[in-house]
Amino acid sequence: MMFTLETTKVAVPTRDGVVDDHFGHCAYYTIFTLVANRITATDRMPSPEGCGCKSGIAPVLAAAGVRVMLAGNMGEGAKRVLEQNGIRVVRGCHGAVEELIEAYLAGRVADSGEGCHSHECHDHNA
Repeated sequence: MMFTLETTKVAVPTRDGVVDDHFGHCAYYTIFTLVANRITATDRMPSPEGCGCKSGIAPVLAAAGVRVMLAGNMGEGAKRVLEQNGIRVVRGCHGAVEELIEAYLAGRVADSGEGCHSHECHDHNA
């Protein structure tokens, strides 16, 4: 009998070690590789210039194996694009990324159901 360990990658929009309140303007993405609900690697992916919701970052993250995005605020359009690329979005996250991933692993992180409504990028609901 073969035993397999599920691997999941979780991205967190980050600035200065904490969740950036707007994923589209983060400094970088902290990407945690989880195997059997344990962190096995932590990497950084640079954020593209400009607003992330229009930058094409979703397919790049998906190609890197990301399946979950733990974010602060995000418009419905950006959320939809991420989900179309196979990335489950959890909004309303905040604080230090290491504490957030530990809370996620413990099952204490849930989507707030709230998106951003106005900021420097326009037409997020399109």
